[in-house]
Amino acid sequence: MLIDTHCHLDFPDFAEERDAVVARAKAAGIGRMITISTFVSRYDRYREIAEAYDNVWFTIGTHPHQAHEEPEASVEQLVQLSSHPRCIGIGEAGLDYHYDKAPRATAARVFRTHIAAARETGLPLIIHARDADEDVARILREEMGKGAFKALLHCFTASRMLAETGLELGLYVSFSGVVTFKNSEDLRAIAKDVPLDRILTETDAPFLAPVPYRGKRNEPAYVAATAAVLADVKGISADDMAAATTQNALRLFSKMPPLNS
Repeated sequence: MLIDTHCHLDFPDFAEERDAVVARAKAAGIGRMITISTFVSRYDRYREIAEAYDNVWFTIGTHPHQAHEEPEASVEQLVQLSSHPRCIGIGEAGLDYHYDKAPRATAARVFRTHIAAARETGLPLIIHARDADEDVARILREEMGKGAFKALLHCFTASRMLAETGLELGLYVSFSGVVTFKNSEDLRAIAKDVPLDRILTETDAPFLAPVPYRGKRNEPAYVAATAAVLADVKGISADDMAAATTQNALRLFSKMPPLNS
């Protein structure tokens, strides 16, 4: 079994066939999916989707692209919303200097608020980091110094420095379909060096479909293709990679019930 630790089932791309998308994932051996928040204001939508399927969970948070587009959620608000039994993480939040949609100071403040909520709840923080490695690393070090929190670097495409900083601080590193792309040799080299007990896989669907689906709309069923490439990179079987990433996901997202429940 595999777990897609990051997808966006609320996006319009899936609106007409969400039932079929979830069914295809189940048929492909994707036992669980986590649909990730981008707007705190859309909480009800994430909750409704997770409640509609017995194999879907959700998170709550504000994406850095949207950090200036909705009222900033307080730590208290994030803690309260995340108390729902199917809400198992905080975020995604972080910094994105590639698109720079939100003022950097605003995004950084929102990022720190989400870190504080992750620390208080014990839920993992899903971190979005793009072209902002130095600032993300600095904030993580500063905030970890205030008290430990769980987190993962989602859809990792950043530098070896950020991966090593995250691992040093106890974070997990999650790889998307980008790791399957022909020109991703450097990323695969980083994945090879991430300890097997800290590696996760995801789709980030509907974006970044892995080879051989590149160019198509991504969906949770395709996480198996990414996991297969990670297995090859690590020199282990696909079954062993599935077992490791599933165990890692359950350890990190510990609010999810065990598989036999």
